[in-house]
Amino acid sequence: MSTNPLSEFGSVAAVAPATDQWATLIGGTQQVPAGLPDPAMLARMANEFFSTVSGAQPPAAGALVPAIPMSLVSVPPAGVAPPAVPVAWQPPATGVQAGAGAIDSTSAHELSFLQEIRPRYPEPEETAAALRAFLESPGEPVPAVAERSTQQAPAVPTPPMPTVPGGFDSSAVPAFSFLEEARPLFSLSPVAPVPVPVTTSSQPEPPPLKLSSDLFDAQTIRRDFPLLREQVNGRPLVWLDNAATTQKPQSVIDRLSYFYEHENSNVHRAAHEMAARATDAYESAREKVRRFLNASTPREIIFVRGATEGINLVAQSWGRRYVEKDDEIVITWLEHHANIVPWQALCSEKQARLRVAPVDDRGQVILEEYEKLLGPKTRLVSIAQVSNALGTVTPLPAMIEAAHRHGAKVLVDGAQAVSHMRADVQALDCDFYVFSGHKVFAPTGIGVVYGKSEILDSMPPWQGGGNMIQDVTFERTLYNPPPSRFEAGTGNIADAVGLGAAIDYLDHVGMANISRYEHELLAYGTAALERVPGLRIIGTAAEKAGVLSFVLDGVRTEEVGDLLNREGIAVRAGHHCAQPIHRRFGIESTVRASLALYNTCSDIDALAAALLRIQTARPGRGV
Repeated sequence: MSTNPLSEFGSVAAVAPATDQWATLIGGTQQVPAGLPDPAMLARMANEFFSTVSGAQPPAAGALVPAIPMSLVSVPPAGVAPPAVPVAWQPPATGVQAGAGAIDSTSAHELSFLQEIRPRYPEPEETAAALRAFLESPGEPVPAVAERSTQQAPAVPTPPMPTVPGGFDSSAVPAFSFLEEARPLFSLSPVAPVPVPVTTSSQPEPPPLKLSSDLFDAQTIRRDFPLLREQVNGRPLVWLDNAATTQKPQSVIDRLSYFYEHENSNVHRAAHEMAARATDAYESAREKVRRFLNASTPREIIFVRGATEGINLVAQSWGRRYVEKDDEIVITWLEHHANIVPWQALCSEKQARLRVAPVDDRGQVILEEYEKLLGPKTRLVSIAQVSNALGTVTPLPAMIEAAHRHGAKVLVDGAQAVSHMRADVQALDCDFYVFSGHKVFAPTGIGVVYGKSEILDSMPPWQGGGNMIQDVTFERTLYNPPPSRFEAGTGNIADAVGLGAAIDYLDHVGMANISRYEHELLAYGTAALERVPGLRIIGTAAEKAGVLSFVLDGVRTEEVGDLLNREGIAVRAGHHCAQPIHRRFGIESTVRASLALYNTCSDIDALAAALLRIQTARPGRGV
C-alpha cells in the first residue's frame, strides 16, 4: 500500500502500513513487541479524545478511530490573507467562549490515559484546584499551592536572593532602574505553563565566614588558609613570600565558588535575576572597599586589575590632562618600578621632569631633602606607603601636607601597606590611593584606585568601550560619571566579590590586632636573623612593616633562595622590581622574607636554622 498519510483524512486503517504483522497486531492476536505501545490502548485513548470534540460522533465499540473531521479545521479560502495579529491581547473576563471547533473543558470526560499517567507525577488536590481555577480564568494569577508532603514530589520554590557572608542588603537601596524600565515591556498577564513536575531543591545558603577562632591567634588563624597545609620537598610549607602575594582564606575561596554557582552574570546591563544578583555582589564589594579605606562615597572607588594598572590609569588620565612642559613629578628612592616607569613615560611625553627624594643609610626618606624638591612647578607627588623591598614605612602625613602646601596632588601606593595597617584616605588627605587585592588575601587580577570625587569628575576616561558611556553616536560620545567612566568593558566581577570577602575576613580579625602582632613578629625575626653569621639586613628604618631583606656573605641570593626552598621555606630572591633602591645600597639583589598575619615564631625559627645550616655547610665556615 502506498497511501500518503498526509494526503487523506480517513481512518487509522487508511494510514497504517498494510502488512501482515501490523494487521495481526491491530487484531490483537499477537503479543506486542517490547518497546512498542499497545495499539488497543492508543485507539481507546484517541476515541476518548475525539469524543470530546464538538460535532464529532463517538465511534462504535471496537471501531477504528476517525481522523479529525475537515469541517473542524479552520483554513482560509484561497486568496484570503490570514487575520492580522492584534497589537495587544486582553484576556477575557470569563472562560474560553464556545465556538466551532472549540473544546468545552467543563463537559469533557476524564481521559483515562491522563489517569494512567498522573500516578507518575502525583499532585495534591490543591494543585488540581489551582489548575482548574486557571483554566476557568486564564487572565487571573494561579492561586498559591500548599507545600507537598515528603512522599510527593517536592514543590519548586521561587529562588530567593542569596544572602552571602557580609553581603549587600539590597532591600536598603532602590530597585535597579534598568529593571524598572524593562517591566512595562511585559504588561500582559502571564500564561501558566502546562504543569510539569520538576525536581529541584531550593537554593543553598552561601557558605558562612570560616574562621578558626574569634580571638587573634596565629596558630589557629593558619587553619583558615588551606594552602599552608601543603608540604614542599617532604617538609611543611613555610610561606614567607607575602610581599609578592598572600594566601587566601577558605572564606574567600568559598565566596568565589558561591558566586560562580549562584550569581554569575555580567553586571548593570540586563533585566534578569542573575544580573541583579551579580550587580548586588559587585557593588557590595565596592562599598566594602569604601569602608576599608574610609572613602566618603563608593563613587570614589574604581576597580582595576591591580596597583600597577591603577597608577597607569592616573598617569594616563589625570597626568596627560594636567601635566605640562617643565612641570615636575616627585617620587622617592624607595619606589617599586610600577611607581617609576609610568611617570618616566609621562615626563618624556610632556617634557616634564621626574625628581627623586633621597633616603638615608637605614632606608628612611630624608624629609628635609624631600621638601627642597617641592615648588611651584610640582604637579604630583607619588610615594609608597610601605617599601616592598625594605619594609620602610614612609612619613605620609608630613609628606602629603608639604605637597599640598605647594599645590601638588598626591598619589599613595598602598600595595604593601593594606595587609599590615589600617588605611584611612580621609585622615591622610591623599588625592589618590591604589592597592592590589592579591596583597591583601584576595584573588589576583583585582585592585582599586581611590580618587577624590572632585578630581575624578575632572578626569577624562583612559579606555573606551561598554559600561562607561551614556550615549554613543558617530559624531560624539557622552561618558558616565565615575566610577563607571573608568571601568570600560566587563570587569573582573568575581574577583571583586572575592576582594570584598577578604575585607570581611580582615574586619573580623581586626587590623589593629594584625598590626600589633606583626610588629612583635618583625622584632622577633630581626633579632633571629642578626644572630646568623655573615648576614646583613638591608633596610633598618625605625618604622618598618612586614619585610626582612638581607644578603648572606659569599652566597648569591638566588642560591640562598634555592637552598631554602629545599627545606620547604618560600622566600623571594632578586631585585623585587625595585632596582634603584638596591643600587642605593650598592647591591643588585636581596633575599626577602615577608610576613603576614598567619606567620609564627616557628616560621622565623625555621628560616634562621636553615640559614645557619647554609653557613656551616660552606667549606671553612663555622658557627
